[in-house]
Amino acid sequence: MTERITEIETQLAFQEETISELNSVVTDQQSQIDSLKEQVELLHKKLQSLSESVVHHDENEPPPPHY
Repeated sequence: MTERITEIETQLAFQEETISELNSVVTDQQSQIDSLKEQVELLHKKLQSLSESVVHHDENEPPPPHY
C-alpha cells in the first residue's frame, strides 16, 4: 500500500510540473498573439490610409490619354 501511495505522489508531482510548463507555454503564446494582433491592426490602418490616399489621388489626377 505504501508503494502505491508513493507512486501516486510521484505521478502527481510530474503532473504538477507538466501543468506548470504548459501554463508557461500558454502564457507565452498569448503574449505573442496579443503582439501579432497589434501588428495586424497597425497594418490594417496603414492599408486603409494608403487606400484612401490612392483614391483621393486618383480623383485629382486627369484621365490618361487614349491612344
